[in-house]
Amino acid sequence: MWRRIEEVFDRIDPVNDTQALRDVVVIRPARDTDIAALHDLAELDSAAPLTGAVLVAIVDDRPWAALALDDGRVIADPFIPTAGAVELLRLRATQMRVAEGRVRRGGVALRGVRRARA
Repeated sequence: MWRRIEEVFDRIDPVNDTQALRDVVVIRPARDTDIAALHDLAELDSAAPLTGAVLVAIVDDRPWAALALDDGRVIADPFIPTAGAVELLRLRATQMRVAEGRVRRGGVALRGVRRARA
């Protein structure tokens, strides 16, 4: 019933396997130098370019996906598996909103609310 872990993962060696090393995702704010690449990404995704503050997921020095912080709209390369990168973008956007105190619970902004110490 249970197989050895090496059989389950098809004997992948994460240290020596170039496939495992290749897919390092960097999440960062978009820069002015990213504008052309993000326009190309939007065109590839058949979407309008993102506006305002944007987070971008970079893999192998090229954008795989991007998220607009103002409206949460996402563009992504439809020809590669970008679901994980998009989830990382959403997670980072949520972290940034929490840090800025913009997350709402029950319709009440959490800005300035401190947790009680036990």
